[in-house]
Parts: sequence; structure tokens; C-alpha cells
Amino acid sequence: MQFAVIQRILGLLLALFSITMLPPLLIAWWSQDGTAFDFLMAFLIILTVGTVLWFPVRRSQKELRLRDGFVVVVLFWLGLGLAGSIPLLLSESLTMSFTDAAFESISALTTTGATVITGIDALPKSVLFYRHELQWLGGMGIIVLAVAILPMLGIGGMQLYRAETPGPIKDSKLTPRITETAKALWYLYLSLTIACAISYWLAGMTLFDAILHSFSTVSIGGFSTHDLSIGYFNSRLIDAVAVVFMLIAGVNFTLHFFAWRSMKPDVYWHDSEFKAYLRILLVVCFICCGYLIYENVYTDYSTAITHGIFQTISIATTTGFTTASYQDWPNFLPVLLIFVSFIGACAGSTGGGLKVIRVVLLFKQGRREIKKLVHPNAIIPIKLGDKPVQESIINSVWGFFAAYIVVFTFILLLLMATGLDQITAFSATAACINNMGPGLGDVSAHYGGLNDIAKWLLCFAMLIGRLEIFTLLVLLTPTFWRK
Repeated sequence: MQFAVIQRILGLLLALFSITMLPPLLIAWWSQDGTAFDFLMAFLIILTVGTVLWFPVRRSQKELRLRDGFVVVVLFWLGLGLAGSIPLLLSESLTMSFTDAAFESISALTTTGATVITGIDALPKSVLFYRHELQWLGGMGIIVLAVAILPMLGIGGMQLYRAETPGPIKDSKLTPRITETAKALWYLYLSLTIACAISYWLAGMTLFDAILHSFSTVSIGGFSTHDLSIGYFNSRLIDAVAVVFMLIAGVNFTLHFFAWRSMKPDVYWHDSEFKAYLRILLVVCFICCGYLIYENVYTDYSTAITHGIFQTISIATTTGFTTASYQDWPNFLPVLLIFVSFIGACAGSTGGGLKVIRVVLLFKQGRREIKKLVHPNAIIPIKLGDKPVQESIINSVWGFFAAYIVVFTFILLLLMATGLDQITAFSATAACINNMGPGLGDVSAHYGGLNDIAKWLLCFAMLIGRLEIFTLLVLLTPTFWRK
């Protein structure tokens, strides 16, 4: 393990992260909301820590190895979450404990959207901007952003990219060079953000609300500038804009890139995961809307259909926006939506969950095993489209699923041991490990009422979900640390 190289990179990345304090600092200075000093101090503290880490090992120029990449990713996300809590901890308008500040910061960076804050409408504009800024940076992964910059600093980025990129297939690149790949991802991400902000603004939001909600929509984060989330605006046009961009952000960005480069939208229709993604959403939308109408939850059909579609897309893509109290919907609907969040968005998107492609492969593998019971000697390949999937990929998907179930069960039992009831513990674990946000029971509105141990356990769940289980778990194995 090349600890000097790891320390140098962490120092550089923290120094770069300190720059994120400047936009809210400018907003605080412009709006005179009393938080300028908090962001200035946070900027100086994070920059100083980064410089202190970097300076003693600044001449370590060795090539970054794959194992080093995993350590950098995990330590940086953990360090970033703690560093991001500094301005929240300093702000007198919040009066947060260290646990609450770290929870809010980690939730933002992992695009979970779970919050411990109440009275969001009354928060200073600088704090509101900062929360959404963290989600926007976390959406595609701040490591990927850094990869585009690190070559200029003499650091190779491929190991970081492989450790950071979500999805079951991590070795595919959009362009031959990793730097160009990271830039392509961020150009797409930035373009979608701008388009979303303009759409929100034209639909009736203020410019400030439009920009911030575009951050949390494209990142599939779910933070809002209001306690009532998107429901605050009471506008079906704004709801429609949110649904469209949540759908787009939940699609594999590789598909977006190839469709944009070739100018051929039919690229999407040739992708098995994209078609499965739409089918799942359509089926769940139909069930939710139909049951809301059947139970007469709303006075007219159009309202039931609007809320049914919005909440399905929001929860299924793990965004977490709300226009209605879905946790109060009758019978099985709230649990259905929680279970849909386990599937999540597509691989290579900004969403969480198991990812649609993994669920598709698990389903195909299960169907193959049933067929083999009838035809034991048959050779039945698993295909995505017309291409057979390698058995090694199938095995890795099953391994991921097994690890996911074990980690989920472990966190669930520990949460119940801290005193949480079954519904709260189950939904909180699901919401955090799937990076979705709102849960059921005591966490349907916010997470502020949980005990500190539960909050730290959920921070772990958010991180392990964001880093796709294995990236973090591999550091806990003795094999990883052997020479």
C-alpha cells in the first residue's frame, strides 16, 4: 500500500473541495444572512487540512494502483462527509450537533436526501444553496470530477474511476482516455442541469428555487427548499418537469452519451436495461394510480393519477421528492413503493438501489434455473438483447445481491437494537442503503428524532449504498491488506 501517494491525493482532493465553500459564501455576503463567517471559516479549515496532508508528501509521484484507488475513494467520501459538515456545525441558524451535521452532509453527498432539519423554508439562502450544491456534486461523484483535473496534477485516474463508477460493468469507457470520459460525463450532467433549471423557471419557480431543484433533480438527490418538497408549489406543470428529468437522470449516462454523439434516439430502444426500466415504472404507475382511484383517496381521477405517477417515479428512481404523504396511502401502496426503490435506477445513472440491470439478470438467472429443473442437460445462455452474458458477470451479480442482503439485515437488526420499531428500522435502512431518503414510520418526514447511534448506522448505510457495497466491504477483508 502506497500510503504517501494516498495521503497526497487526499490532501489535494480536500483542498479542491474547500472551493465548494465559496459560492455559498458569496450568496451569504450578497444576502447578508449572517452565515458568511461560517463558510469562510469552513473554507479555511478544509483548505488548511488539505494542505497539511499534501505538503509533506507532495513529491510522491508513484503510479496509483487499484488497491490504492479503493482506499482513496472510501477515505475521501468519509472525509468529505465530515468536512462537509463543518459549515452546518458552525451555523447559528441551525444549532446542529456534530452527529446531525455529519448526517446531513453525508446524506447530501450520497444523494440520499434524508434530512434531520425541520423548518427548511426559514433557512438562510446560503445554507439552502450549500445543501443542494453538495447533492449536485455527489450526483455524478466528486471523484469523477477530480479525475478530469488530476492528470494536470500528475496523478492517474483510471483506478479511481473503476472504484467510483456505479453499476455491474465497470470497465467500459465512453472515450479512450479516462480524462475525456470524466469530462464527457460532466458535460452531459451540466447540460441536463441547465435544461432542468430553465424548465423549472419557465414552469413557475423562482430562479433561485429552479436552480436548486435542478441540482437535486438531476443528481436524484431529493432535497428541496421547502418542507413540503415539490408539493409546496402545487403545480402540475412543475410536477411534470420533475417527472421528466427524474426519468432522464435515472437512465445510464452511457446511453445519453452515445445518443447525443450519434444523434440517434433509437440507441435507447436497443438497450435491454432501458426497456426494463420503463416497463417497471409503467407497471408500478398503473398499480398506484389504479388503487388510489379504487380506494377514492382523492376526490378526482386526475389528482390520483398525478400523485400516483409522481410518487412512483420519485421513489423508484430513488429521488425522494414528494407531492403527497405517500406513507399515508392505503394498504400495500407505501410498502410497494419502498420495495420498488430496491430496484432503483439504471446502472451508470445518478440513482441508487440495486440497479435495474442487476435485477434483470437476477430474474433471467432464476428463470434459467427453473428451466433446468425440467431440462437438466440443456445449455441455456442468459442474454441481454442478442448478446450472451458471461457467467462471471452473472456470478458477480449474485455475489453483490448476497452481500447486499447480508449488509441490509445487519444494519436493520442493529437499528432495532437501538430501540427503533420494525417499520421505522426497515424503511430507514431501505431508504438510506438505496440512497432514496424518505421512509415510513418515524422517518416519514425527517430523521431528526432518531438517536445518535441510529444516525451513524444510517450514515454507514448511505456510504455503503453510494459506493456499491463491495468498494467499502473490500477494505474490511484481511486479503485486501496482505502484501
